[in-house]
Amino acid sequence: MNVWAINKAVAIKIFLIELVHRYGENLFYLDEDSQQFQAVELYLSTNPEISVYVYTFAQAVEKYAIDLKYPLPENNIIGENENLN
Repeated sequence: MNVWAINKAVAIKIFLIELVHRYGENLFYLDEDSQQFQAVELYLSTNPEISVYVYTFAQAVEKYAIDLKYPLPENNIIGENENLN
């Protein structure tokens, strides 16, 4: 994946580069249909039922928020992880 070629905010691209640097390119794949410029949804390659939605909108400068999505909706963590480094 060429991170610089995707239509996302620079902060999201930097996050993706760091993720690939730490965990490798094959850990996750991107939701290519997402139209949100300041967000990206990533799916775990080994279990696509598990995803994380990473976004920068409505956050402090240089901060991220994440929503964790699991196969069982009652285990999802939505809106609780905001203003993360």
